[in-house]
Amino acid sequence: MRIGLYPGTFDPITLGHADIIARAMALVDRLVIGVAINRDKKPLFSLEERVAMVQAECQPIADKAGGEIIVHPFENLLIDCAHDVGAGIIIRRLRAVADFEHEFQMVGMNRAMDSSIETVFLMADARRQAIASKLVKEIARLGGDVSRFVTPPVEAALKARFR
Repeated sequence: MRIGLYPGTFDPITLGHADIIARAMALVDRLVIGVAINRDKKPLFSLEERVAMVQAECQPIADKAGGEIIVHPFENLLIDCAHDVGAGIIIRRLRAVADFEHEFQMVGMNRAMDSSIETVFLMADARRQAIASKLVKEIARLGGDVSRFVTPPVEAALKARFR
């Protein structure tokens, strides 16, 4: 069984994330969405809220793809999380060239720790390249329209948080 791990903070999950999740399903039999507990980022939503949002957003994707998606919170090293869930592939999203340098360094470190785990980069769909959770939160905080970047339930959660 091919198991992939798509890690992120998903604070909140966006249509850009959903695009990568849907396309990653074609590459693996089981996709584990690793929801990172990253205390340095000071997330807007709690871990429980982010996990619930990711589960709700991923269910229709899994149903459509006919595959399995598991949501797995983690706070350890990414490579250790991959071991924990049995992943042989780490899926990473590239939005722009600027992402590449950071991702390139991460891949090098991960390969040094375990060269048997491959990293696969998926380019964001052209319509979704600019979407970043950080920017979505900023738009929502300032009362802007985020409906082009997130689903209605996530939009409602953002509005409720900034109300």
